[in-house]
Amino acid sequence: MIATHKIGKIYFEKDFMILTIDGNELNIPLDKLSGKLQAATDVERAMYKISPSGYGIHWPLIDEDLSINGILRDFAK
Repeated sequence: MIATHKIGKIYFEKDFMILTIDGNELNIPLDKLSGKLQAATDVERAMYKISPSGYGIHWPLIDEDLSINGILRDFAK
């Protein structure tokens, strides 16, 4: 499968998820992104898997999946 996006760093600061997609850094407010991530502990947030194709991110401990295309559609400028 051909990668659709290159996902770099993912980390959390206060009420934001900061991630790099295709070389661009996005600062996304958790209250607009995901109630599950907003309520998650630091450990739950740190345990994620990026799909091999770069299509999405999965947090198995809270059963949350986010599509990169959706993130870009809703939060990229």
